[in-house]
Amino acid sequence: MTNTDTDIIIAGGGMVGAALACALAEQGFTITLLERREPDLEWPRDGYDIRVSAISRTSQNIFHNLGAWPHMTRRRVTPYEHMRVWESGGGTALPWAPQIQFHAADIGEPDLGHIIENRVIQGALWEQMQTLKNIEIRCPASISSLSLDEEAPSVILNDGTRMRAALIVAADGARSSLRELAGISTGGWGYDQTAVVCTVQAEAGNQSTCWQRFMPSGPLALLPMEQDLFSIVWSTTPKQAEKLLQMPPEAFDSALTQACEARPGRLRLLGERGAFPLRLQHAKQYIKPGLALVGDAAHVIHPLAGQGVNLGLMDMAELADILVLARNKGRPLGALHTLRRYERARKGENIAMQGAMDLFKRLFSNDIGPLRLARDLGMGLTEHAPLLKNLLIRNAMGILGEAPSLARAKQQG
Repeated sequence: MTNTDTDIIIAGGGMVGAALACALAEQGFTITLLERREPDLEWPRDGYDIRVSAISRTSQNIFHNLGAWPHMTRRRVTPYEHMRVWESGGGTALPWAPQIQFHAADIGEPDLGHIIENRVIQGALWEQMQTLKNIEIRCPASISSLSLDEEAPSVILNDGTRMRAALIVAADGARSSLRELAGISTGGWGYDQTAVVCTVQAEAGNQSTCWQRFMPSGPLALLPMEQDLFSIVWSTTPKQAEKLLQMPPEAFDSALTQACEARPGRLRLLGERGAFPLRLQHAKQYIKPGLALVGDAAHVIHPLAGQGVNLGLMDMAELADILVLARNKGRPLGALHTLRRYERARKGENIAMQGAMDLFKRLFSNDIGPLRLARDLGMGLTEHAPLLKNLLIRNAMGILGEAPSLARAKQQG
């Protein structure tokens, strides 16, 4: 059996794990990143990833500060300046379909955020990792056993290599095998909803606008990509999702255009359709001696507000700050008194966001008369309350309150 040592082992090279590797390597830590499958860093320009993320301003700051943002803009990023949210009309409530509109100009910002394909984000972070000499990437690699303690936690890889570190980080997704090896349980529930995802072309262009319509079966989001394209996230019942996947393209185009009330004109499917079940999931613990969970390994959220990857990036930025502070004070990186600061900083905020999204999902995914009337009135009042609207959008952009150092804009000069 071969033995190797490193400062920090990161299991998982997705968006959050790769960002954490870059952040810690920039701070002088030696990093070993373990990933089962190396991402494809090249693809045809006219092909689109059906999985995208709505990147907040704080996440954009993180990518800037890690040096990965130029790699993303070289490939493809789409800023959006407007957001329109509305509810299906009719029913027992008001005679109109209430809506809320947000505009970047109202808060003095150039945009409200960016829509970026997941493969663009991951590919850019992998390119940046490869420029950092103190990151060792082992791929393909997986962990077969785990031993935890505060001083020298260790793993045994599938090839028999034993690796020791000061800290091990699980960034290996919602079905984290490292979390299971650590014996950390999860809570949560399924939503009995499936998200249908695809890329479409819009007759009237995307108008630099995110559109979201709430319907009793679930929300439909149109996320702008380039001038006349949208990435679609249509959350609906599993039965309806299966129908949407099986429809001929022309029938799907008609169903989608009708569902969004043709606001950006007629929509036309480009490429494949995909689907994934929706659920809420939260790890009972974020830490154990010598171990920390980040991103989807710690929490999974409903995609209706597009906050999943942003929460994970804030996890990793907070953890990076805490590990740098611990090293500077001569404290063990894997000690519980070190890691508890991370858990306290992130667990409550993540649970609060999960709770808010769960409430929104339950409030809007029904057609009960009194609830509908209350939410219709609430949307109408919010639309005519500029201060409240601006507060909501600034919060969604992540530009309210304290943020980890990586999530702050760099000072010029």
